[in-house]
Amino acid sequence: MPQFDASTIINLRDLGGIALAGNSAVRPGLLLRSGQLDRLDPELDPSVAALGIHTVVDLRTEHERHERPDQVPEGARLIVADVMAAGMSGAERVPAKLDSVLGNPAVAEEHLGNGKAEKLLCDAYRAFVTSESACDAYRLLLSALAEPDCGPLLFHCTAGKDRTGWAATVILLLLGADEATVREEYLSVNPAVRAAFAPIIDRFTAAGGDPEIADAILGVRPAYLAAALEEMERAYGGVEAYVRDGLGIPDEAVDRIRARCVA
Repeated sequence: MPQFDASTIINLRDLGGIALAGNSAVRPGLLLRSGQLDRLDPELDPSVAALGIHTVVDLRTEHERHERPDQVPEGARLIVADVMAAGMSGAERVPAKLDSVLGNPAVAEEHLGNGKAEKLLCDAYRAFVTSESACDAYRLLLSALAEPDCGPLLFHCTAGKDRTGWAATVILLLLGADEATVREEYLSVNPAVRAAFAPIIDRFTAAGGDPEIADAILGVRPAYLAAALEEMERAYGGVEAYVRDGLGIPDEAVDRIRARCVA
């Protein structure tokens, strides 16, 4: 699961090499995840240019896309798949407002202190499973992945940890990874995300903000992923039914994804 030394994309990772059932693994170079692409410059990042990215799926909100538009690799197509387009409460939209929620320590303490931040993130992760816009977005992602001419696909949000983390989890479970492997990949982005958002964290704590709030908002935690997995189990009974019934992806499309992505 290499993390790329990319200077113009935060938190870029290839899911290739992750262990799957039956002594197989994810095929390298096909499934990429990252944070926002607003600073992507293939000339400065030859390793990124060499990936030959053909499809980019942007999981961010309209506001995020307007503030920091994707710089899409030349020749790649862009698919907008807004996880939070509608049907989520303001509290559940925290992953789309990382900068603003930490802008005022006093307001953050009132709304996010005393464990409220972790609870809000858990609520957001449950909404990733059940909200209409999230189901629409993840359907778009998996449908793109099932297309014969998909090519190397990169999916991303702002930090590449929450909406992207759930997308990676669903894909890996669908391909045959076990929960321990999925959890390891999910948690592995913490150092890269904290490094990318260090200036925001430093400003927040220097102004008197509680480091625990910053950590809860800008980190990933086992409880967040557990909330989504429990919601998927409660609502659908597992990943197969979630993808088929919740996301509306037919079995033959899942078969195509597995044929392409499993080595």
